[in-house]
Amino acid sequence: MEQLLKILKEKGLSLGSIESMTGGLFASLITSVPGASKVYKGSLVTYQIEEKIRLANVDKNVIDEFGVVSEEVAIEMAEKGRLALNVDLAISVTGNAGPSVESDNKPVGRVYIAISSKEVTSTYEFNFKGDRNTIRNLCVAEMTNCLKLFVSETN
Repeated sequence: MEQLLKILKEKGLSLGSIESMTGGLFASLITSVPGASKVYKGSLVTYQIEEKIRLANVDKNVIDEFGVVSEEVAIEMAEKGRLALNVDLAISVTGNAGPSVESDNKPVGRVYIAISSKEVTSTYEFNFKGDRNTIRNLCVAEMTNCLKLFVSETN
C-alpha cells in the first residue's frame, strides 16, 4: 500500500474505492498508512444491490442482464463511483467470496476488479481459491497490484 500511495502522490492522482465483497477492507488497509489522505479521498461500500444502485448509480438493467458479479457491473461501479467520489482514479470490486454460489451462479472465488480514469477503464478477472476471508484478502492484494499496473500503463 505504501508504494501505491507513493506512486499516486508522485503523479498527483486522487483515488477512491467502490467495494462490494471486500466490505471496505481495501479502504481500511489503505487508510492504515500514514499520509494516505494526501491521495485517498474515500470509499463507497455497496455490499447489497440496492446500495450499488443508490450510492454508486449502477444501472439496475446492467445488474439484471449480467448479474451483480460481472465485469459490466464492476465497470459501472468504477466509472460512476469515480464521478460520485470526484477522484482521478476509482477502483471497484465485485465478486463471490463464498461460502456458496449465489443467484447469479458465479462460482466462489470469481472476482471482477475495474479501474476507471477520465480517459479509460480497465477490468481484471480472477478466480481465487480459499475460504471467505482468504479470498477477500487475495482480492485486496490484487486490487493494489492492478492499480500499480494501471497507473504505470496509463499515466
